[in-house]
Amino acid sequence: LGAQSGRWAAFLERHGLNCEEAARLLLDAYEYRGLVKHTGGCHCGAVRFEVWASADLHVFNCNCSICTKKQNRHFIVPASRFKLLKGADNLTTYTFNTHRAQHTFCKTCGVQSFYTPRSNPDGYGIAPHCLDDGTVQTMVTEDINGKEWEKAMKEHKTIRDMSKP
Repeated sequence: LGAQSGRWAAFLERHGLNCEEAARLLLDAYEYRGLVKHTGGCHCGAVRFEVWASADLHVFNCNCSICTKKQNRHFIVPASRFKLLKGADNLTTYTFNTHRAQHTFCKTCGVQSFYTPRSNPDGYGIAPHCLDDGTVQTMVTEDINGKEWEKAMKEHKTIRDMSKP
């Protein structure tokens, strides 16, 4: 740390942290810069989560069979930026076709507030309408042709990268 060792020691002491805790705090602060913590959940409140994402959301409107039936719109985040706060025991999962997408929903009220998308199995698709008020500034919606899923994924330049930190 060189000349910064005094500042580092003072930081550790002031916040009561050990080196590993301080390093994790600083790495999180760096990784999450420019992001806000959104909270949300299902209708009945049995499932609650938090997610770190931009206040300006890029939302996908997919026309595949399941997204059409449930009117699913979602934005994608890396798994490391999602935390289930409560309700793991109140979730159930529906899969079909390739079984890669994990369509999780509340057993009580039936709301799908998040799921694991086929396009991004290392992340989550979050339903913006399930977020609590106050953290979203803007929302841009992009249509995805899920009826021709393989073709749409080949043509889309960035969707698979959206679940990378």
